[in-house]
Amino acid sequence: MLQSIDLRTLRAFVAVAREGNVTRAAEQLNITQPAVTLQLKRLAADTGLSLFRRTSAGLKLTQEGALLAAKAEQVLATLVDFGQTAGHLATRVRGKLRIGTIIDPEFTRLGAFLKALIESGPGIETTLRHGMSGDVPEGLRRNELDAGFYLGDARDYEPSAEIAVAGAPLFHIRKLAQLTYRVVAPPSLASFVRGADWTQLSSLPWIGTPQASVHNRLLSRLFADLGVRQNIIAQVDQEMSMVAMVRTGVGLSLCRESIALHEQQAHGLVIADNVSISTTLSFICMEARVEDPIIQAALDAIGRVWV
Repeated sequence: MLQSIDLRTLRAFVAVAREGNVTRAAEQLNITQPAVTLQLKRLAADTGLSLFRRTSAGLKLTQEGALLAAKAEQVLATLVDFGQTAGHLATRVRGKLRIGTIIDPEFTRLGAFLKALIESGPGIETTLRHGMSGDVPEGLRRNELDAGFYLGDARDYEPSAEIAVAGAPLFHIRKLAQLTYRVVAPPSLASFVRGADWTQLSSLPWIGTPQASVHNRLLSRLFADLGVRQNIIAQVDQEMSMVAMVRTGVGLSLCRESIALHEQQAHGLVIADNVSISTTLSFICMEARVEDPIIQAALDAIGRVWV
């Protein structure tokens, strides 16, 4: 009965077919010669076929035996593939990855990042939490996030005392891109912003942002270094809301250069032509967790997307 054929019989058959010799096949399989001979006899009886013929050079496959040997090779190769797949699944990275996201997903290449993450770690379940840039390092420190995007210098969130105790940076930082920010103003303030420096701009009406935003961190440090106070008359927490308020004539705002140029062309906003400020988009996690397999999968995925 064909149903009685087992893998040991197939291995013996394939070994003899390859070696053309029962003794060498037995040595290869680490079993006795009589055991190999018995398995060949069982296979011949179960199939009703003559599998080998004896020659002066050893055992040679018959035509039927050669066809059957090819099929047996396929079965054993499939078994090896099955074992490799099972091993891959057993060692696959599994777990949850909480990701802090900021600004618009197109700019951070969020979709491409998640796709790359799924491809390299299909066992990882992702959760996204959108917010302001400064929320990400705080979320990492409170163990509310595992990794995330960040604008600015993450070292701003590393208390010096903690660095001294740990002896190493608190955050692992993967820099992705350099960004330029420009000041946009409503047309009514065009004559005040053209040719103006930061000190002159500080006294004009500004739309401010919360401390966690990159706009706040960039401008607070800049104006503090100049020894002047920024004249904030309103506060919002989204870049698009800031730009919308500029359109209505409320005041000045800082925004990414690409947005500033679009607003200039589409809505007639004025770009301050004498100033700009740069910062860095990064992907960050806790330095202490950089060897975590889930974090490694995230860093690998972000590296493939931001080459």
